Amino acid sequence: MIPEIFFRHLEKLLGTSRVITDAIKLESVSKDETHGLASFLPDVLVQPTSANEVSQIMKLCAMHTVNLTPRGAGTGKSGGCVPVQGGLVLDFCKMNRILKIDIENLIAIVEPGVILADLQEAAEQAGLFYPPDPASAKWCTIGGNIAENASGPSSVKYGSTRDYVLGLQVVLPTGEVIQIGKNTHKGVTGYDLSALLCGSEGTLALVTQATLKLLPRPRAIQTAMLAFASEHQAAKAVTAILQGGFLPKSLEYMDQASLEALRASGSANFFPATSQAAIILEVDADNTENAFASITQAISLTQNHGVLQTILAQDEKQRRQIWDARRQLSEAVKRLRKYKISEDIVVPRSKIPDMVQALKELSKKHGLKTCAFGHAGDGNLHAQILFDELSEKPTVDLLLKELFQLTIEMGGTLTGEHGIGIAKQNYLPLEQSEEVIALQRRIKKAFDPLGILNPGKFLPPEK
Repeated sequence: MIPEIFFRHLEKLLGTSRVITDAIKLESVSKDETHGLASFLPDVLVQPTSANEVSQIMKLCAMHTVNLTPRGAGTGKSGGCVPVQGGLVLDFCKMNRILKIDIENLIAIVEPGVILADLQEAAEQAGLFYPPDPASAKWCTIGGNIAENASGPSSVKYGSTRDYVLGLQVVLPTGEVIQIGKNTHKGVTGYDLSALLCGSEGTLALVTQATLKLLPRPRAIQTAMLAFASEHQAAKAVTAILQGGFLPKSLEYMDQASLEALRASGSANFFPATSQAAIILEVDADNTENAFASITQAISLTQNHGVLQTILAQDEKQRRQIWDARRQLSEAVKRLRKYKISEDIVVPRSKIPDMVQALKELSKKHGLKTCAFGHAGDGNLHAQILFDELSEKPTVDLLLKELFQLTIEMGGTLTGEHGIGIAKQNYLPLEQSEEVIALQRRIKKAFDPLGILNPGKFLPPEK
């Protein structure tokens, strides 16, 4: 039970309007976008506006041993921001300022509640470019991106969020405010604590400000959509492009079920009815001529792999039409069956055709419909398991376990973007040894000796 004095101190610090105990509002932060996840109600929701307030809140939680769960926009798919052990949810929605876009030094300084799309737009207006581009860009926050090391279609060329985090202002679980990392694009002083916190799922410290690397905006982009006669041929085409020496900006794969979903939603009527799979290929360059030459050469590498049709975007409108279809895919797939579980496995790029085939075989073996799409350029497939009855869930779980085992056997990893959270917690020992998990527990203890910051996430319970 949280003592009454804790609430009184919170209200003195923040005022009653930012200390929320209304049941409906607590329900709104009790889950994220993870399928089938139960609601976990916190005891209180707070909305700080500064690092000092975050520090004072953290000190109060440490004083009274109250669990604290940080939250951005709640767009995660692994339960990372869900208060599974109750306590306090700290919502960063009011810390949403872009503090600086530094054109001369190619950096941005932002608060954690900044919406990713807003940062991308501000950078673009300055002639610059912030590459991480998850599908939730219009809603997700920079703080959440850092917690999960978010990426997206451009990661094949430009990498993930971790590659753009230079420095961080953070509040430790003891309430201390410290600055880690750097403001420069280069530096190796001490341990790279910024990199450690990026992808730590909010379990080690609370980010209150981030210094991010920006790049010059690409001057020319060319985009193509290619339809294929089979899924295996499309997957082999992905490998052919990468082995041909090209590093595209994006290289996305969509299987037969993906196209089925898009056709049903009216978003893929430009594909031949006989096409069974597709890829989106995008390149950028310093001028239009070089971009066109690059994409033309890349397309030529696919011609021996059952290409039925190639659509090369003629203008920005057609380019957006292609990407709109990709961005609508997750929602379109939901309409194929009543329930959908989305996983984000990663395998070596050369294993993409093998994984595509393995997923089809698992689908047949267990009598479940599956769907695969995602960032094939860096081996990241979003495997969707679709079903209509909750009674099928044990079979779904069996398929998932076999899928994860195959992923590890192929030299892959359990998650590329979504994180472990609570959704994949029990599968972590498939990939990591007891010694590695024990080391991570020691790191967690060093940062959070009371175990109150985002407890119950990613590390499996000790036996």
